[in-house]
Amino acid sequence: MTTEISQTATELFERMRATNPLIQCITNYVAMNYAANVLLAAGASPAMVHTPEESGEFAAIAGALTVNIGTLSPNWVEGMIAAAKAANKAGKPWVLDPVAHFATGYRRDAVAELLKLKPSVIRGNASEIIALGGGQSAGQGVDSGDPVEQAEEAARGLAIAQGAIVAVTGEVDFVTDGKRSVRIAGGSDLMPKITATGCSLTALVGAYLAVAPDRAFEATIAALGNFAVAGEIAAKTANGPASFMTAFIDGLHRLDGATYAKNLRVNVQ
Repeated sequence: MTTEISQTATELFERMRATNPLIQCITNYVAMNYAANVLLAAGASPAMVHTPEESGEFAAIAGALTVNIGTLSPNWVEGMIAAAKAANKAGKPWVLDPVAHFATGYRRDAVAELLKLKPSVIRGNASEIIALGGGQSAGQGVDSGDPVEQAEEAARGLAIAQGAIVAVTGEVDFVTDGKRSVRIAGGSDLMPKITATGCSLTALVGAYLAVAPDRAFEATIAALGNFAVAGEIAAKTANGPASFMTAFIDGLHRLDGATYAKNLRVNVQ
């Protein structure tokens, strides 16, 4: 089973790079530039379109939509909801990144409205997923205060309740559809030292969903594997967070299918 998942992930890696999918990213001010560069380096085409005057129209054009609530405002929430509704109407997959949704009532309300629109994938850190599943997390702001393994049961329950794929990212990533689960190893401990790393991963999940909309579980694994492999390779030459960021972008660009397959570490649970 693990071998089958790895083979599928490698096939999706090749397909995503060959397809160059157009991804609409409604993300925060901090993440825009980095997320766009990550998508370009990985082989996708980013479009940062968030205003309600055009977000819905664009969602019908893009291959997938990603929504990150990092820097909310009423105008942006309106744009997110319009885009998610349009993506659903057009049959396009979309990803929700519920950044620090537990921090304020405004965030909780915004995420509750977005969850009603049935995202294909929910990606967050352990604290975000625990809180989204109704548990008590130790998170503060955008940083996770909980280990990934502590969020696994909450992730399974959330996946079943939402009918979505749930990805918990951290030192070892966890992906589940409520019945099937995998862990993905790799990456680097320098990744949390660079702002918008998780936000960029959400955008990359969208790129893989665009080329395999009917295989959201496998697409999410393939995207997280892409990040993990490129991060692990970049860490070998980096001297710190700044040089890692450069090596990581270069690594995403240079990564080929053979290297991806050789270094991908997926463990089916």
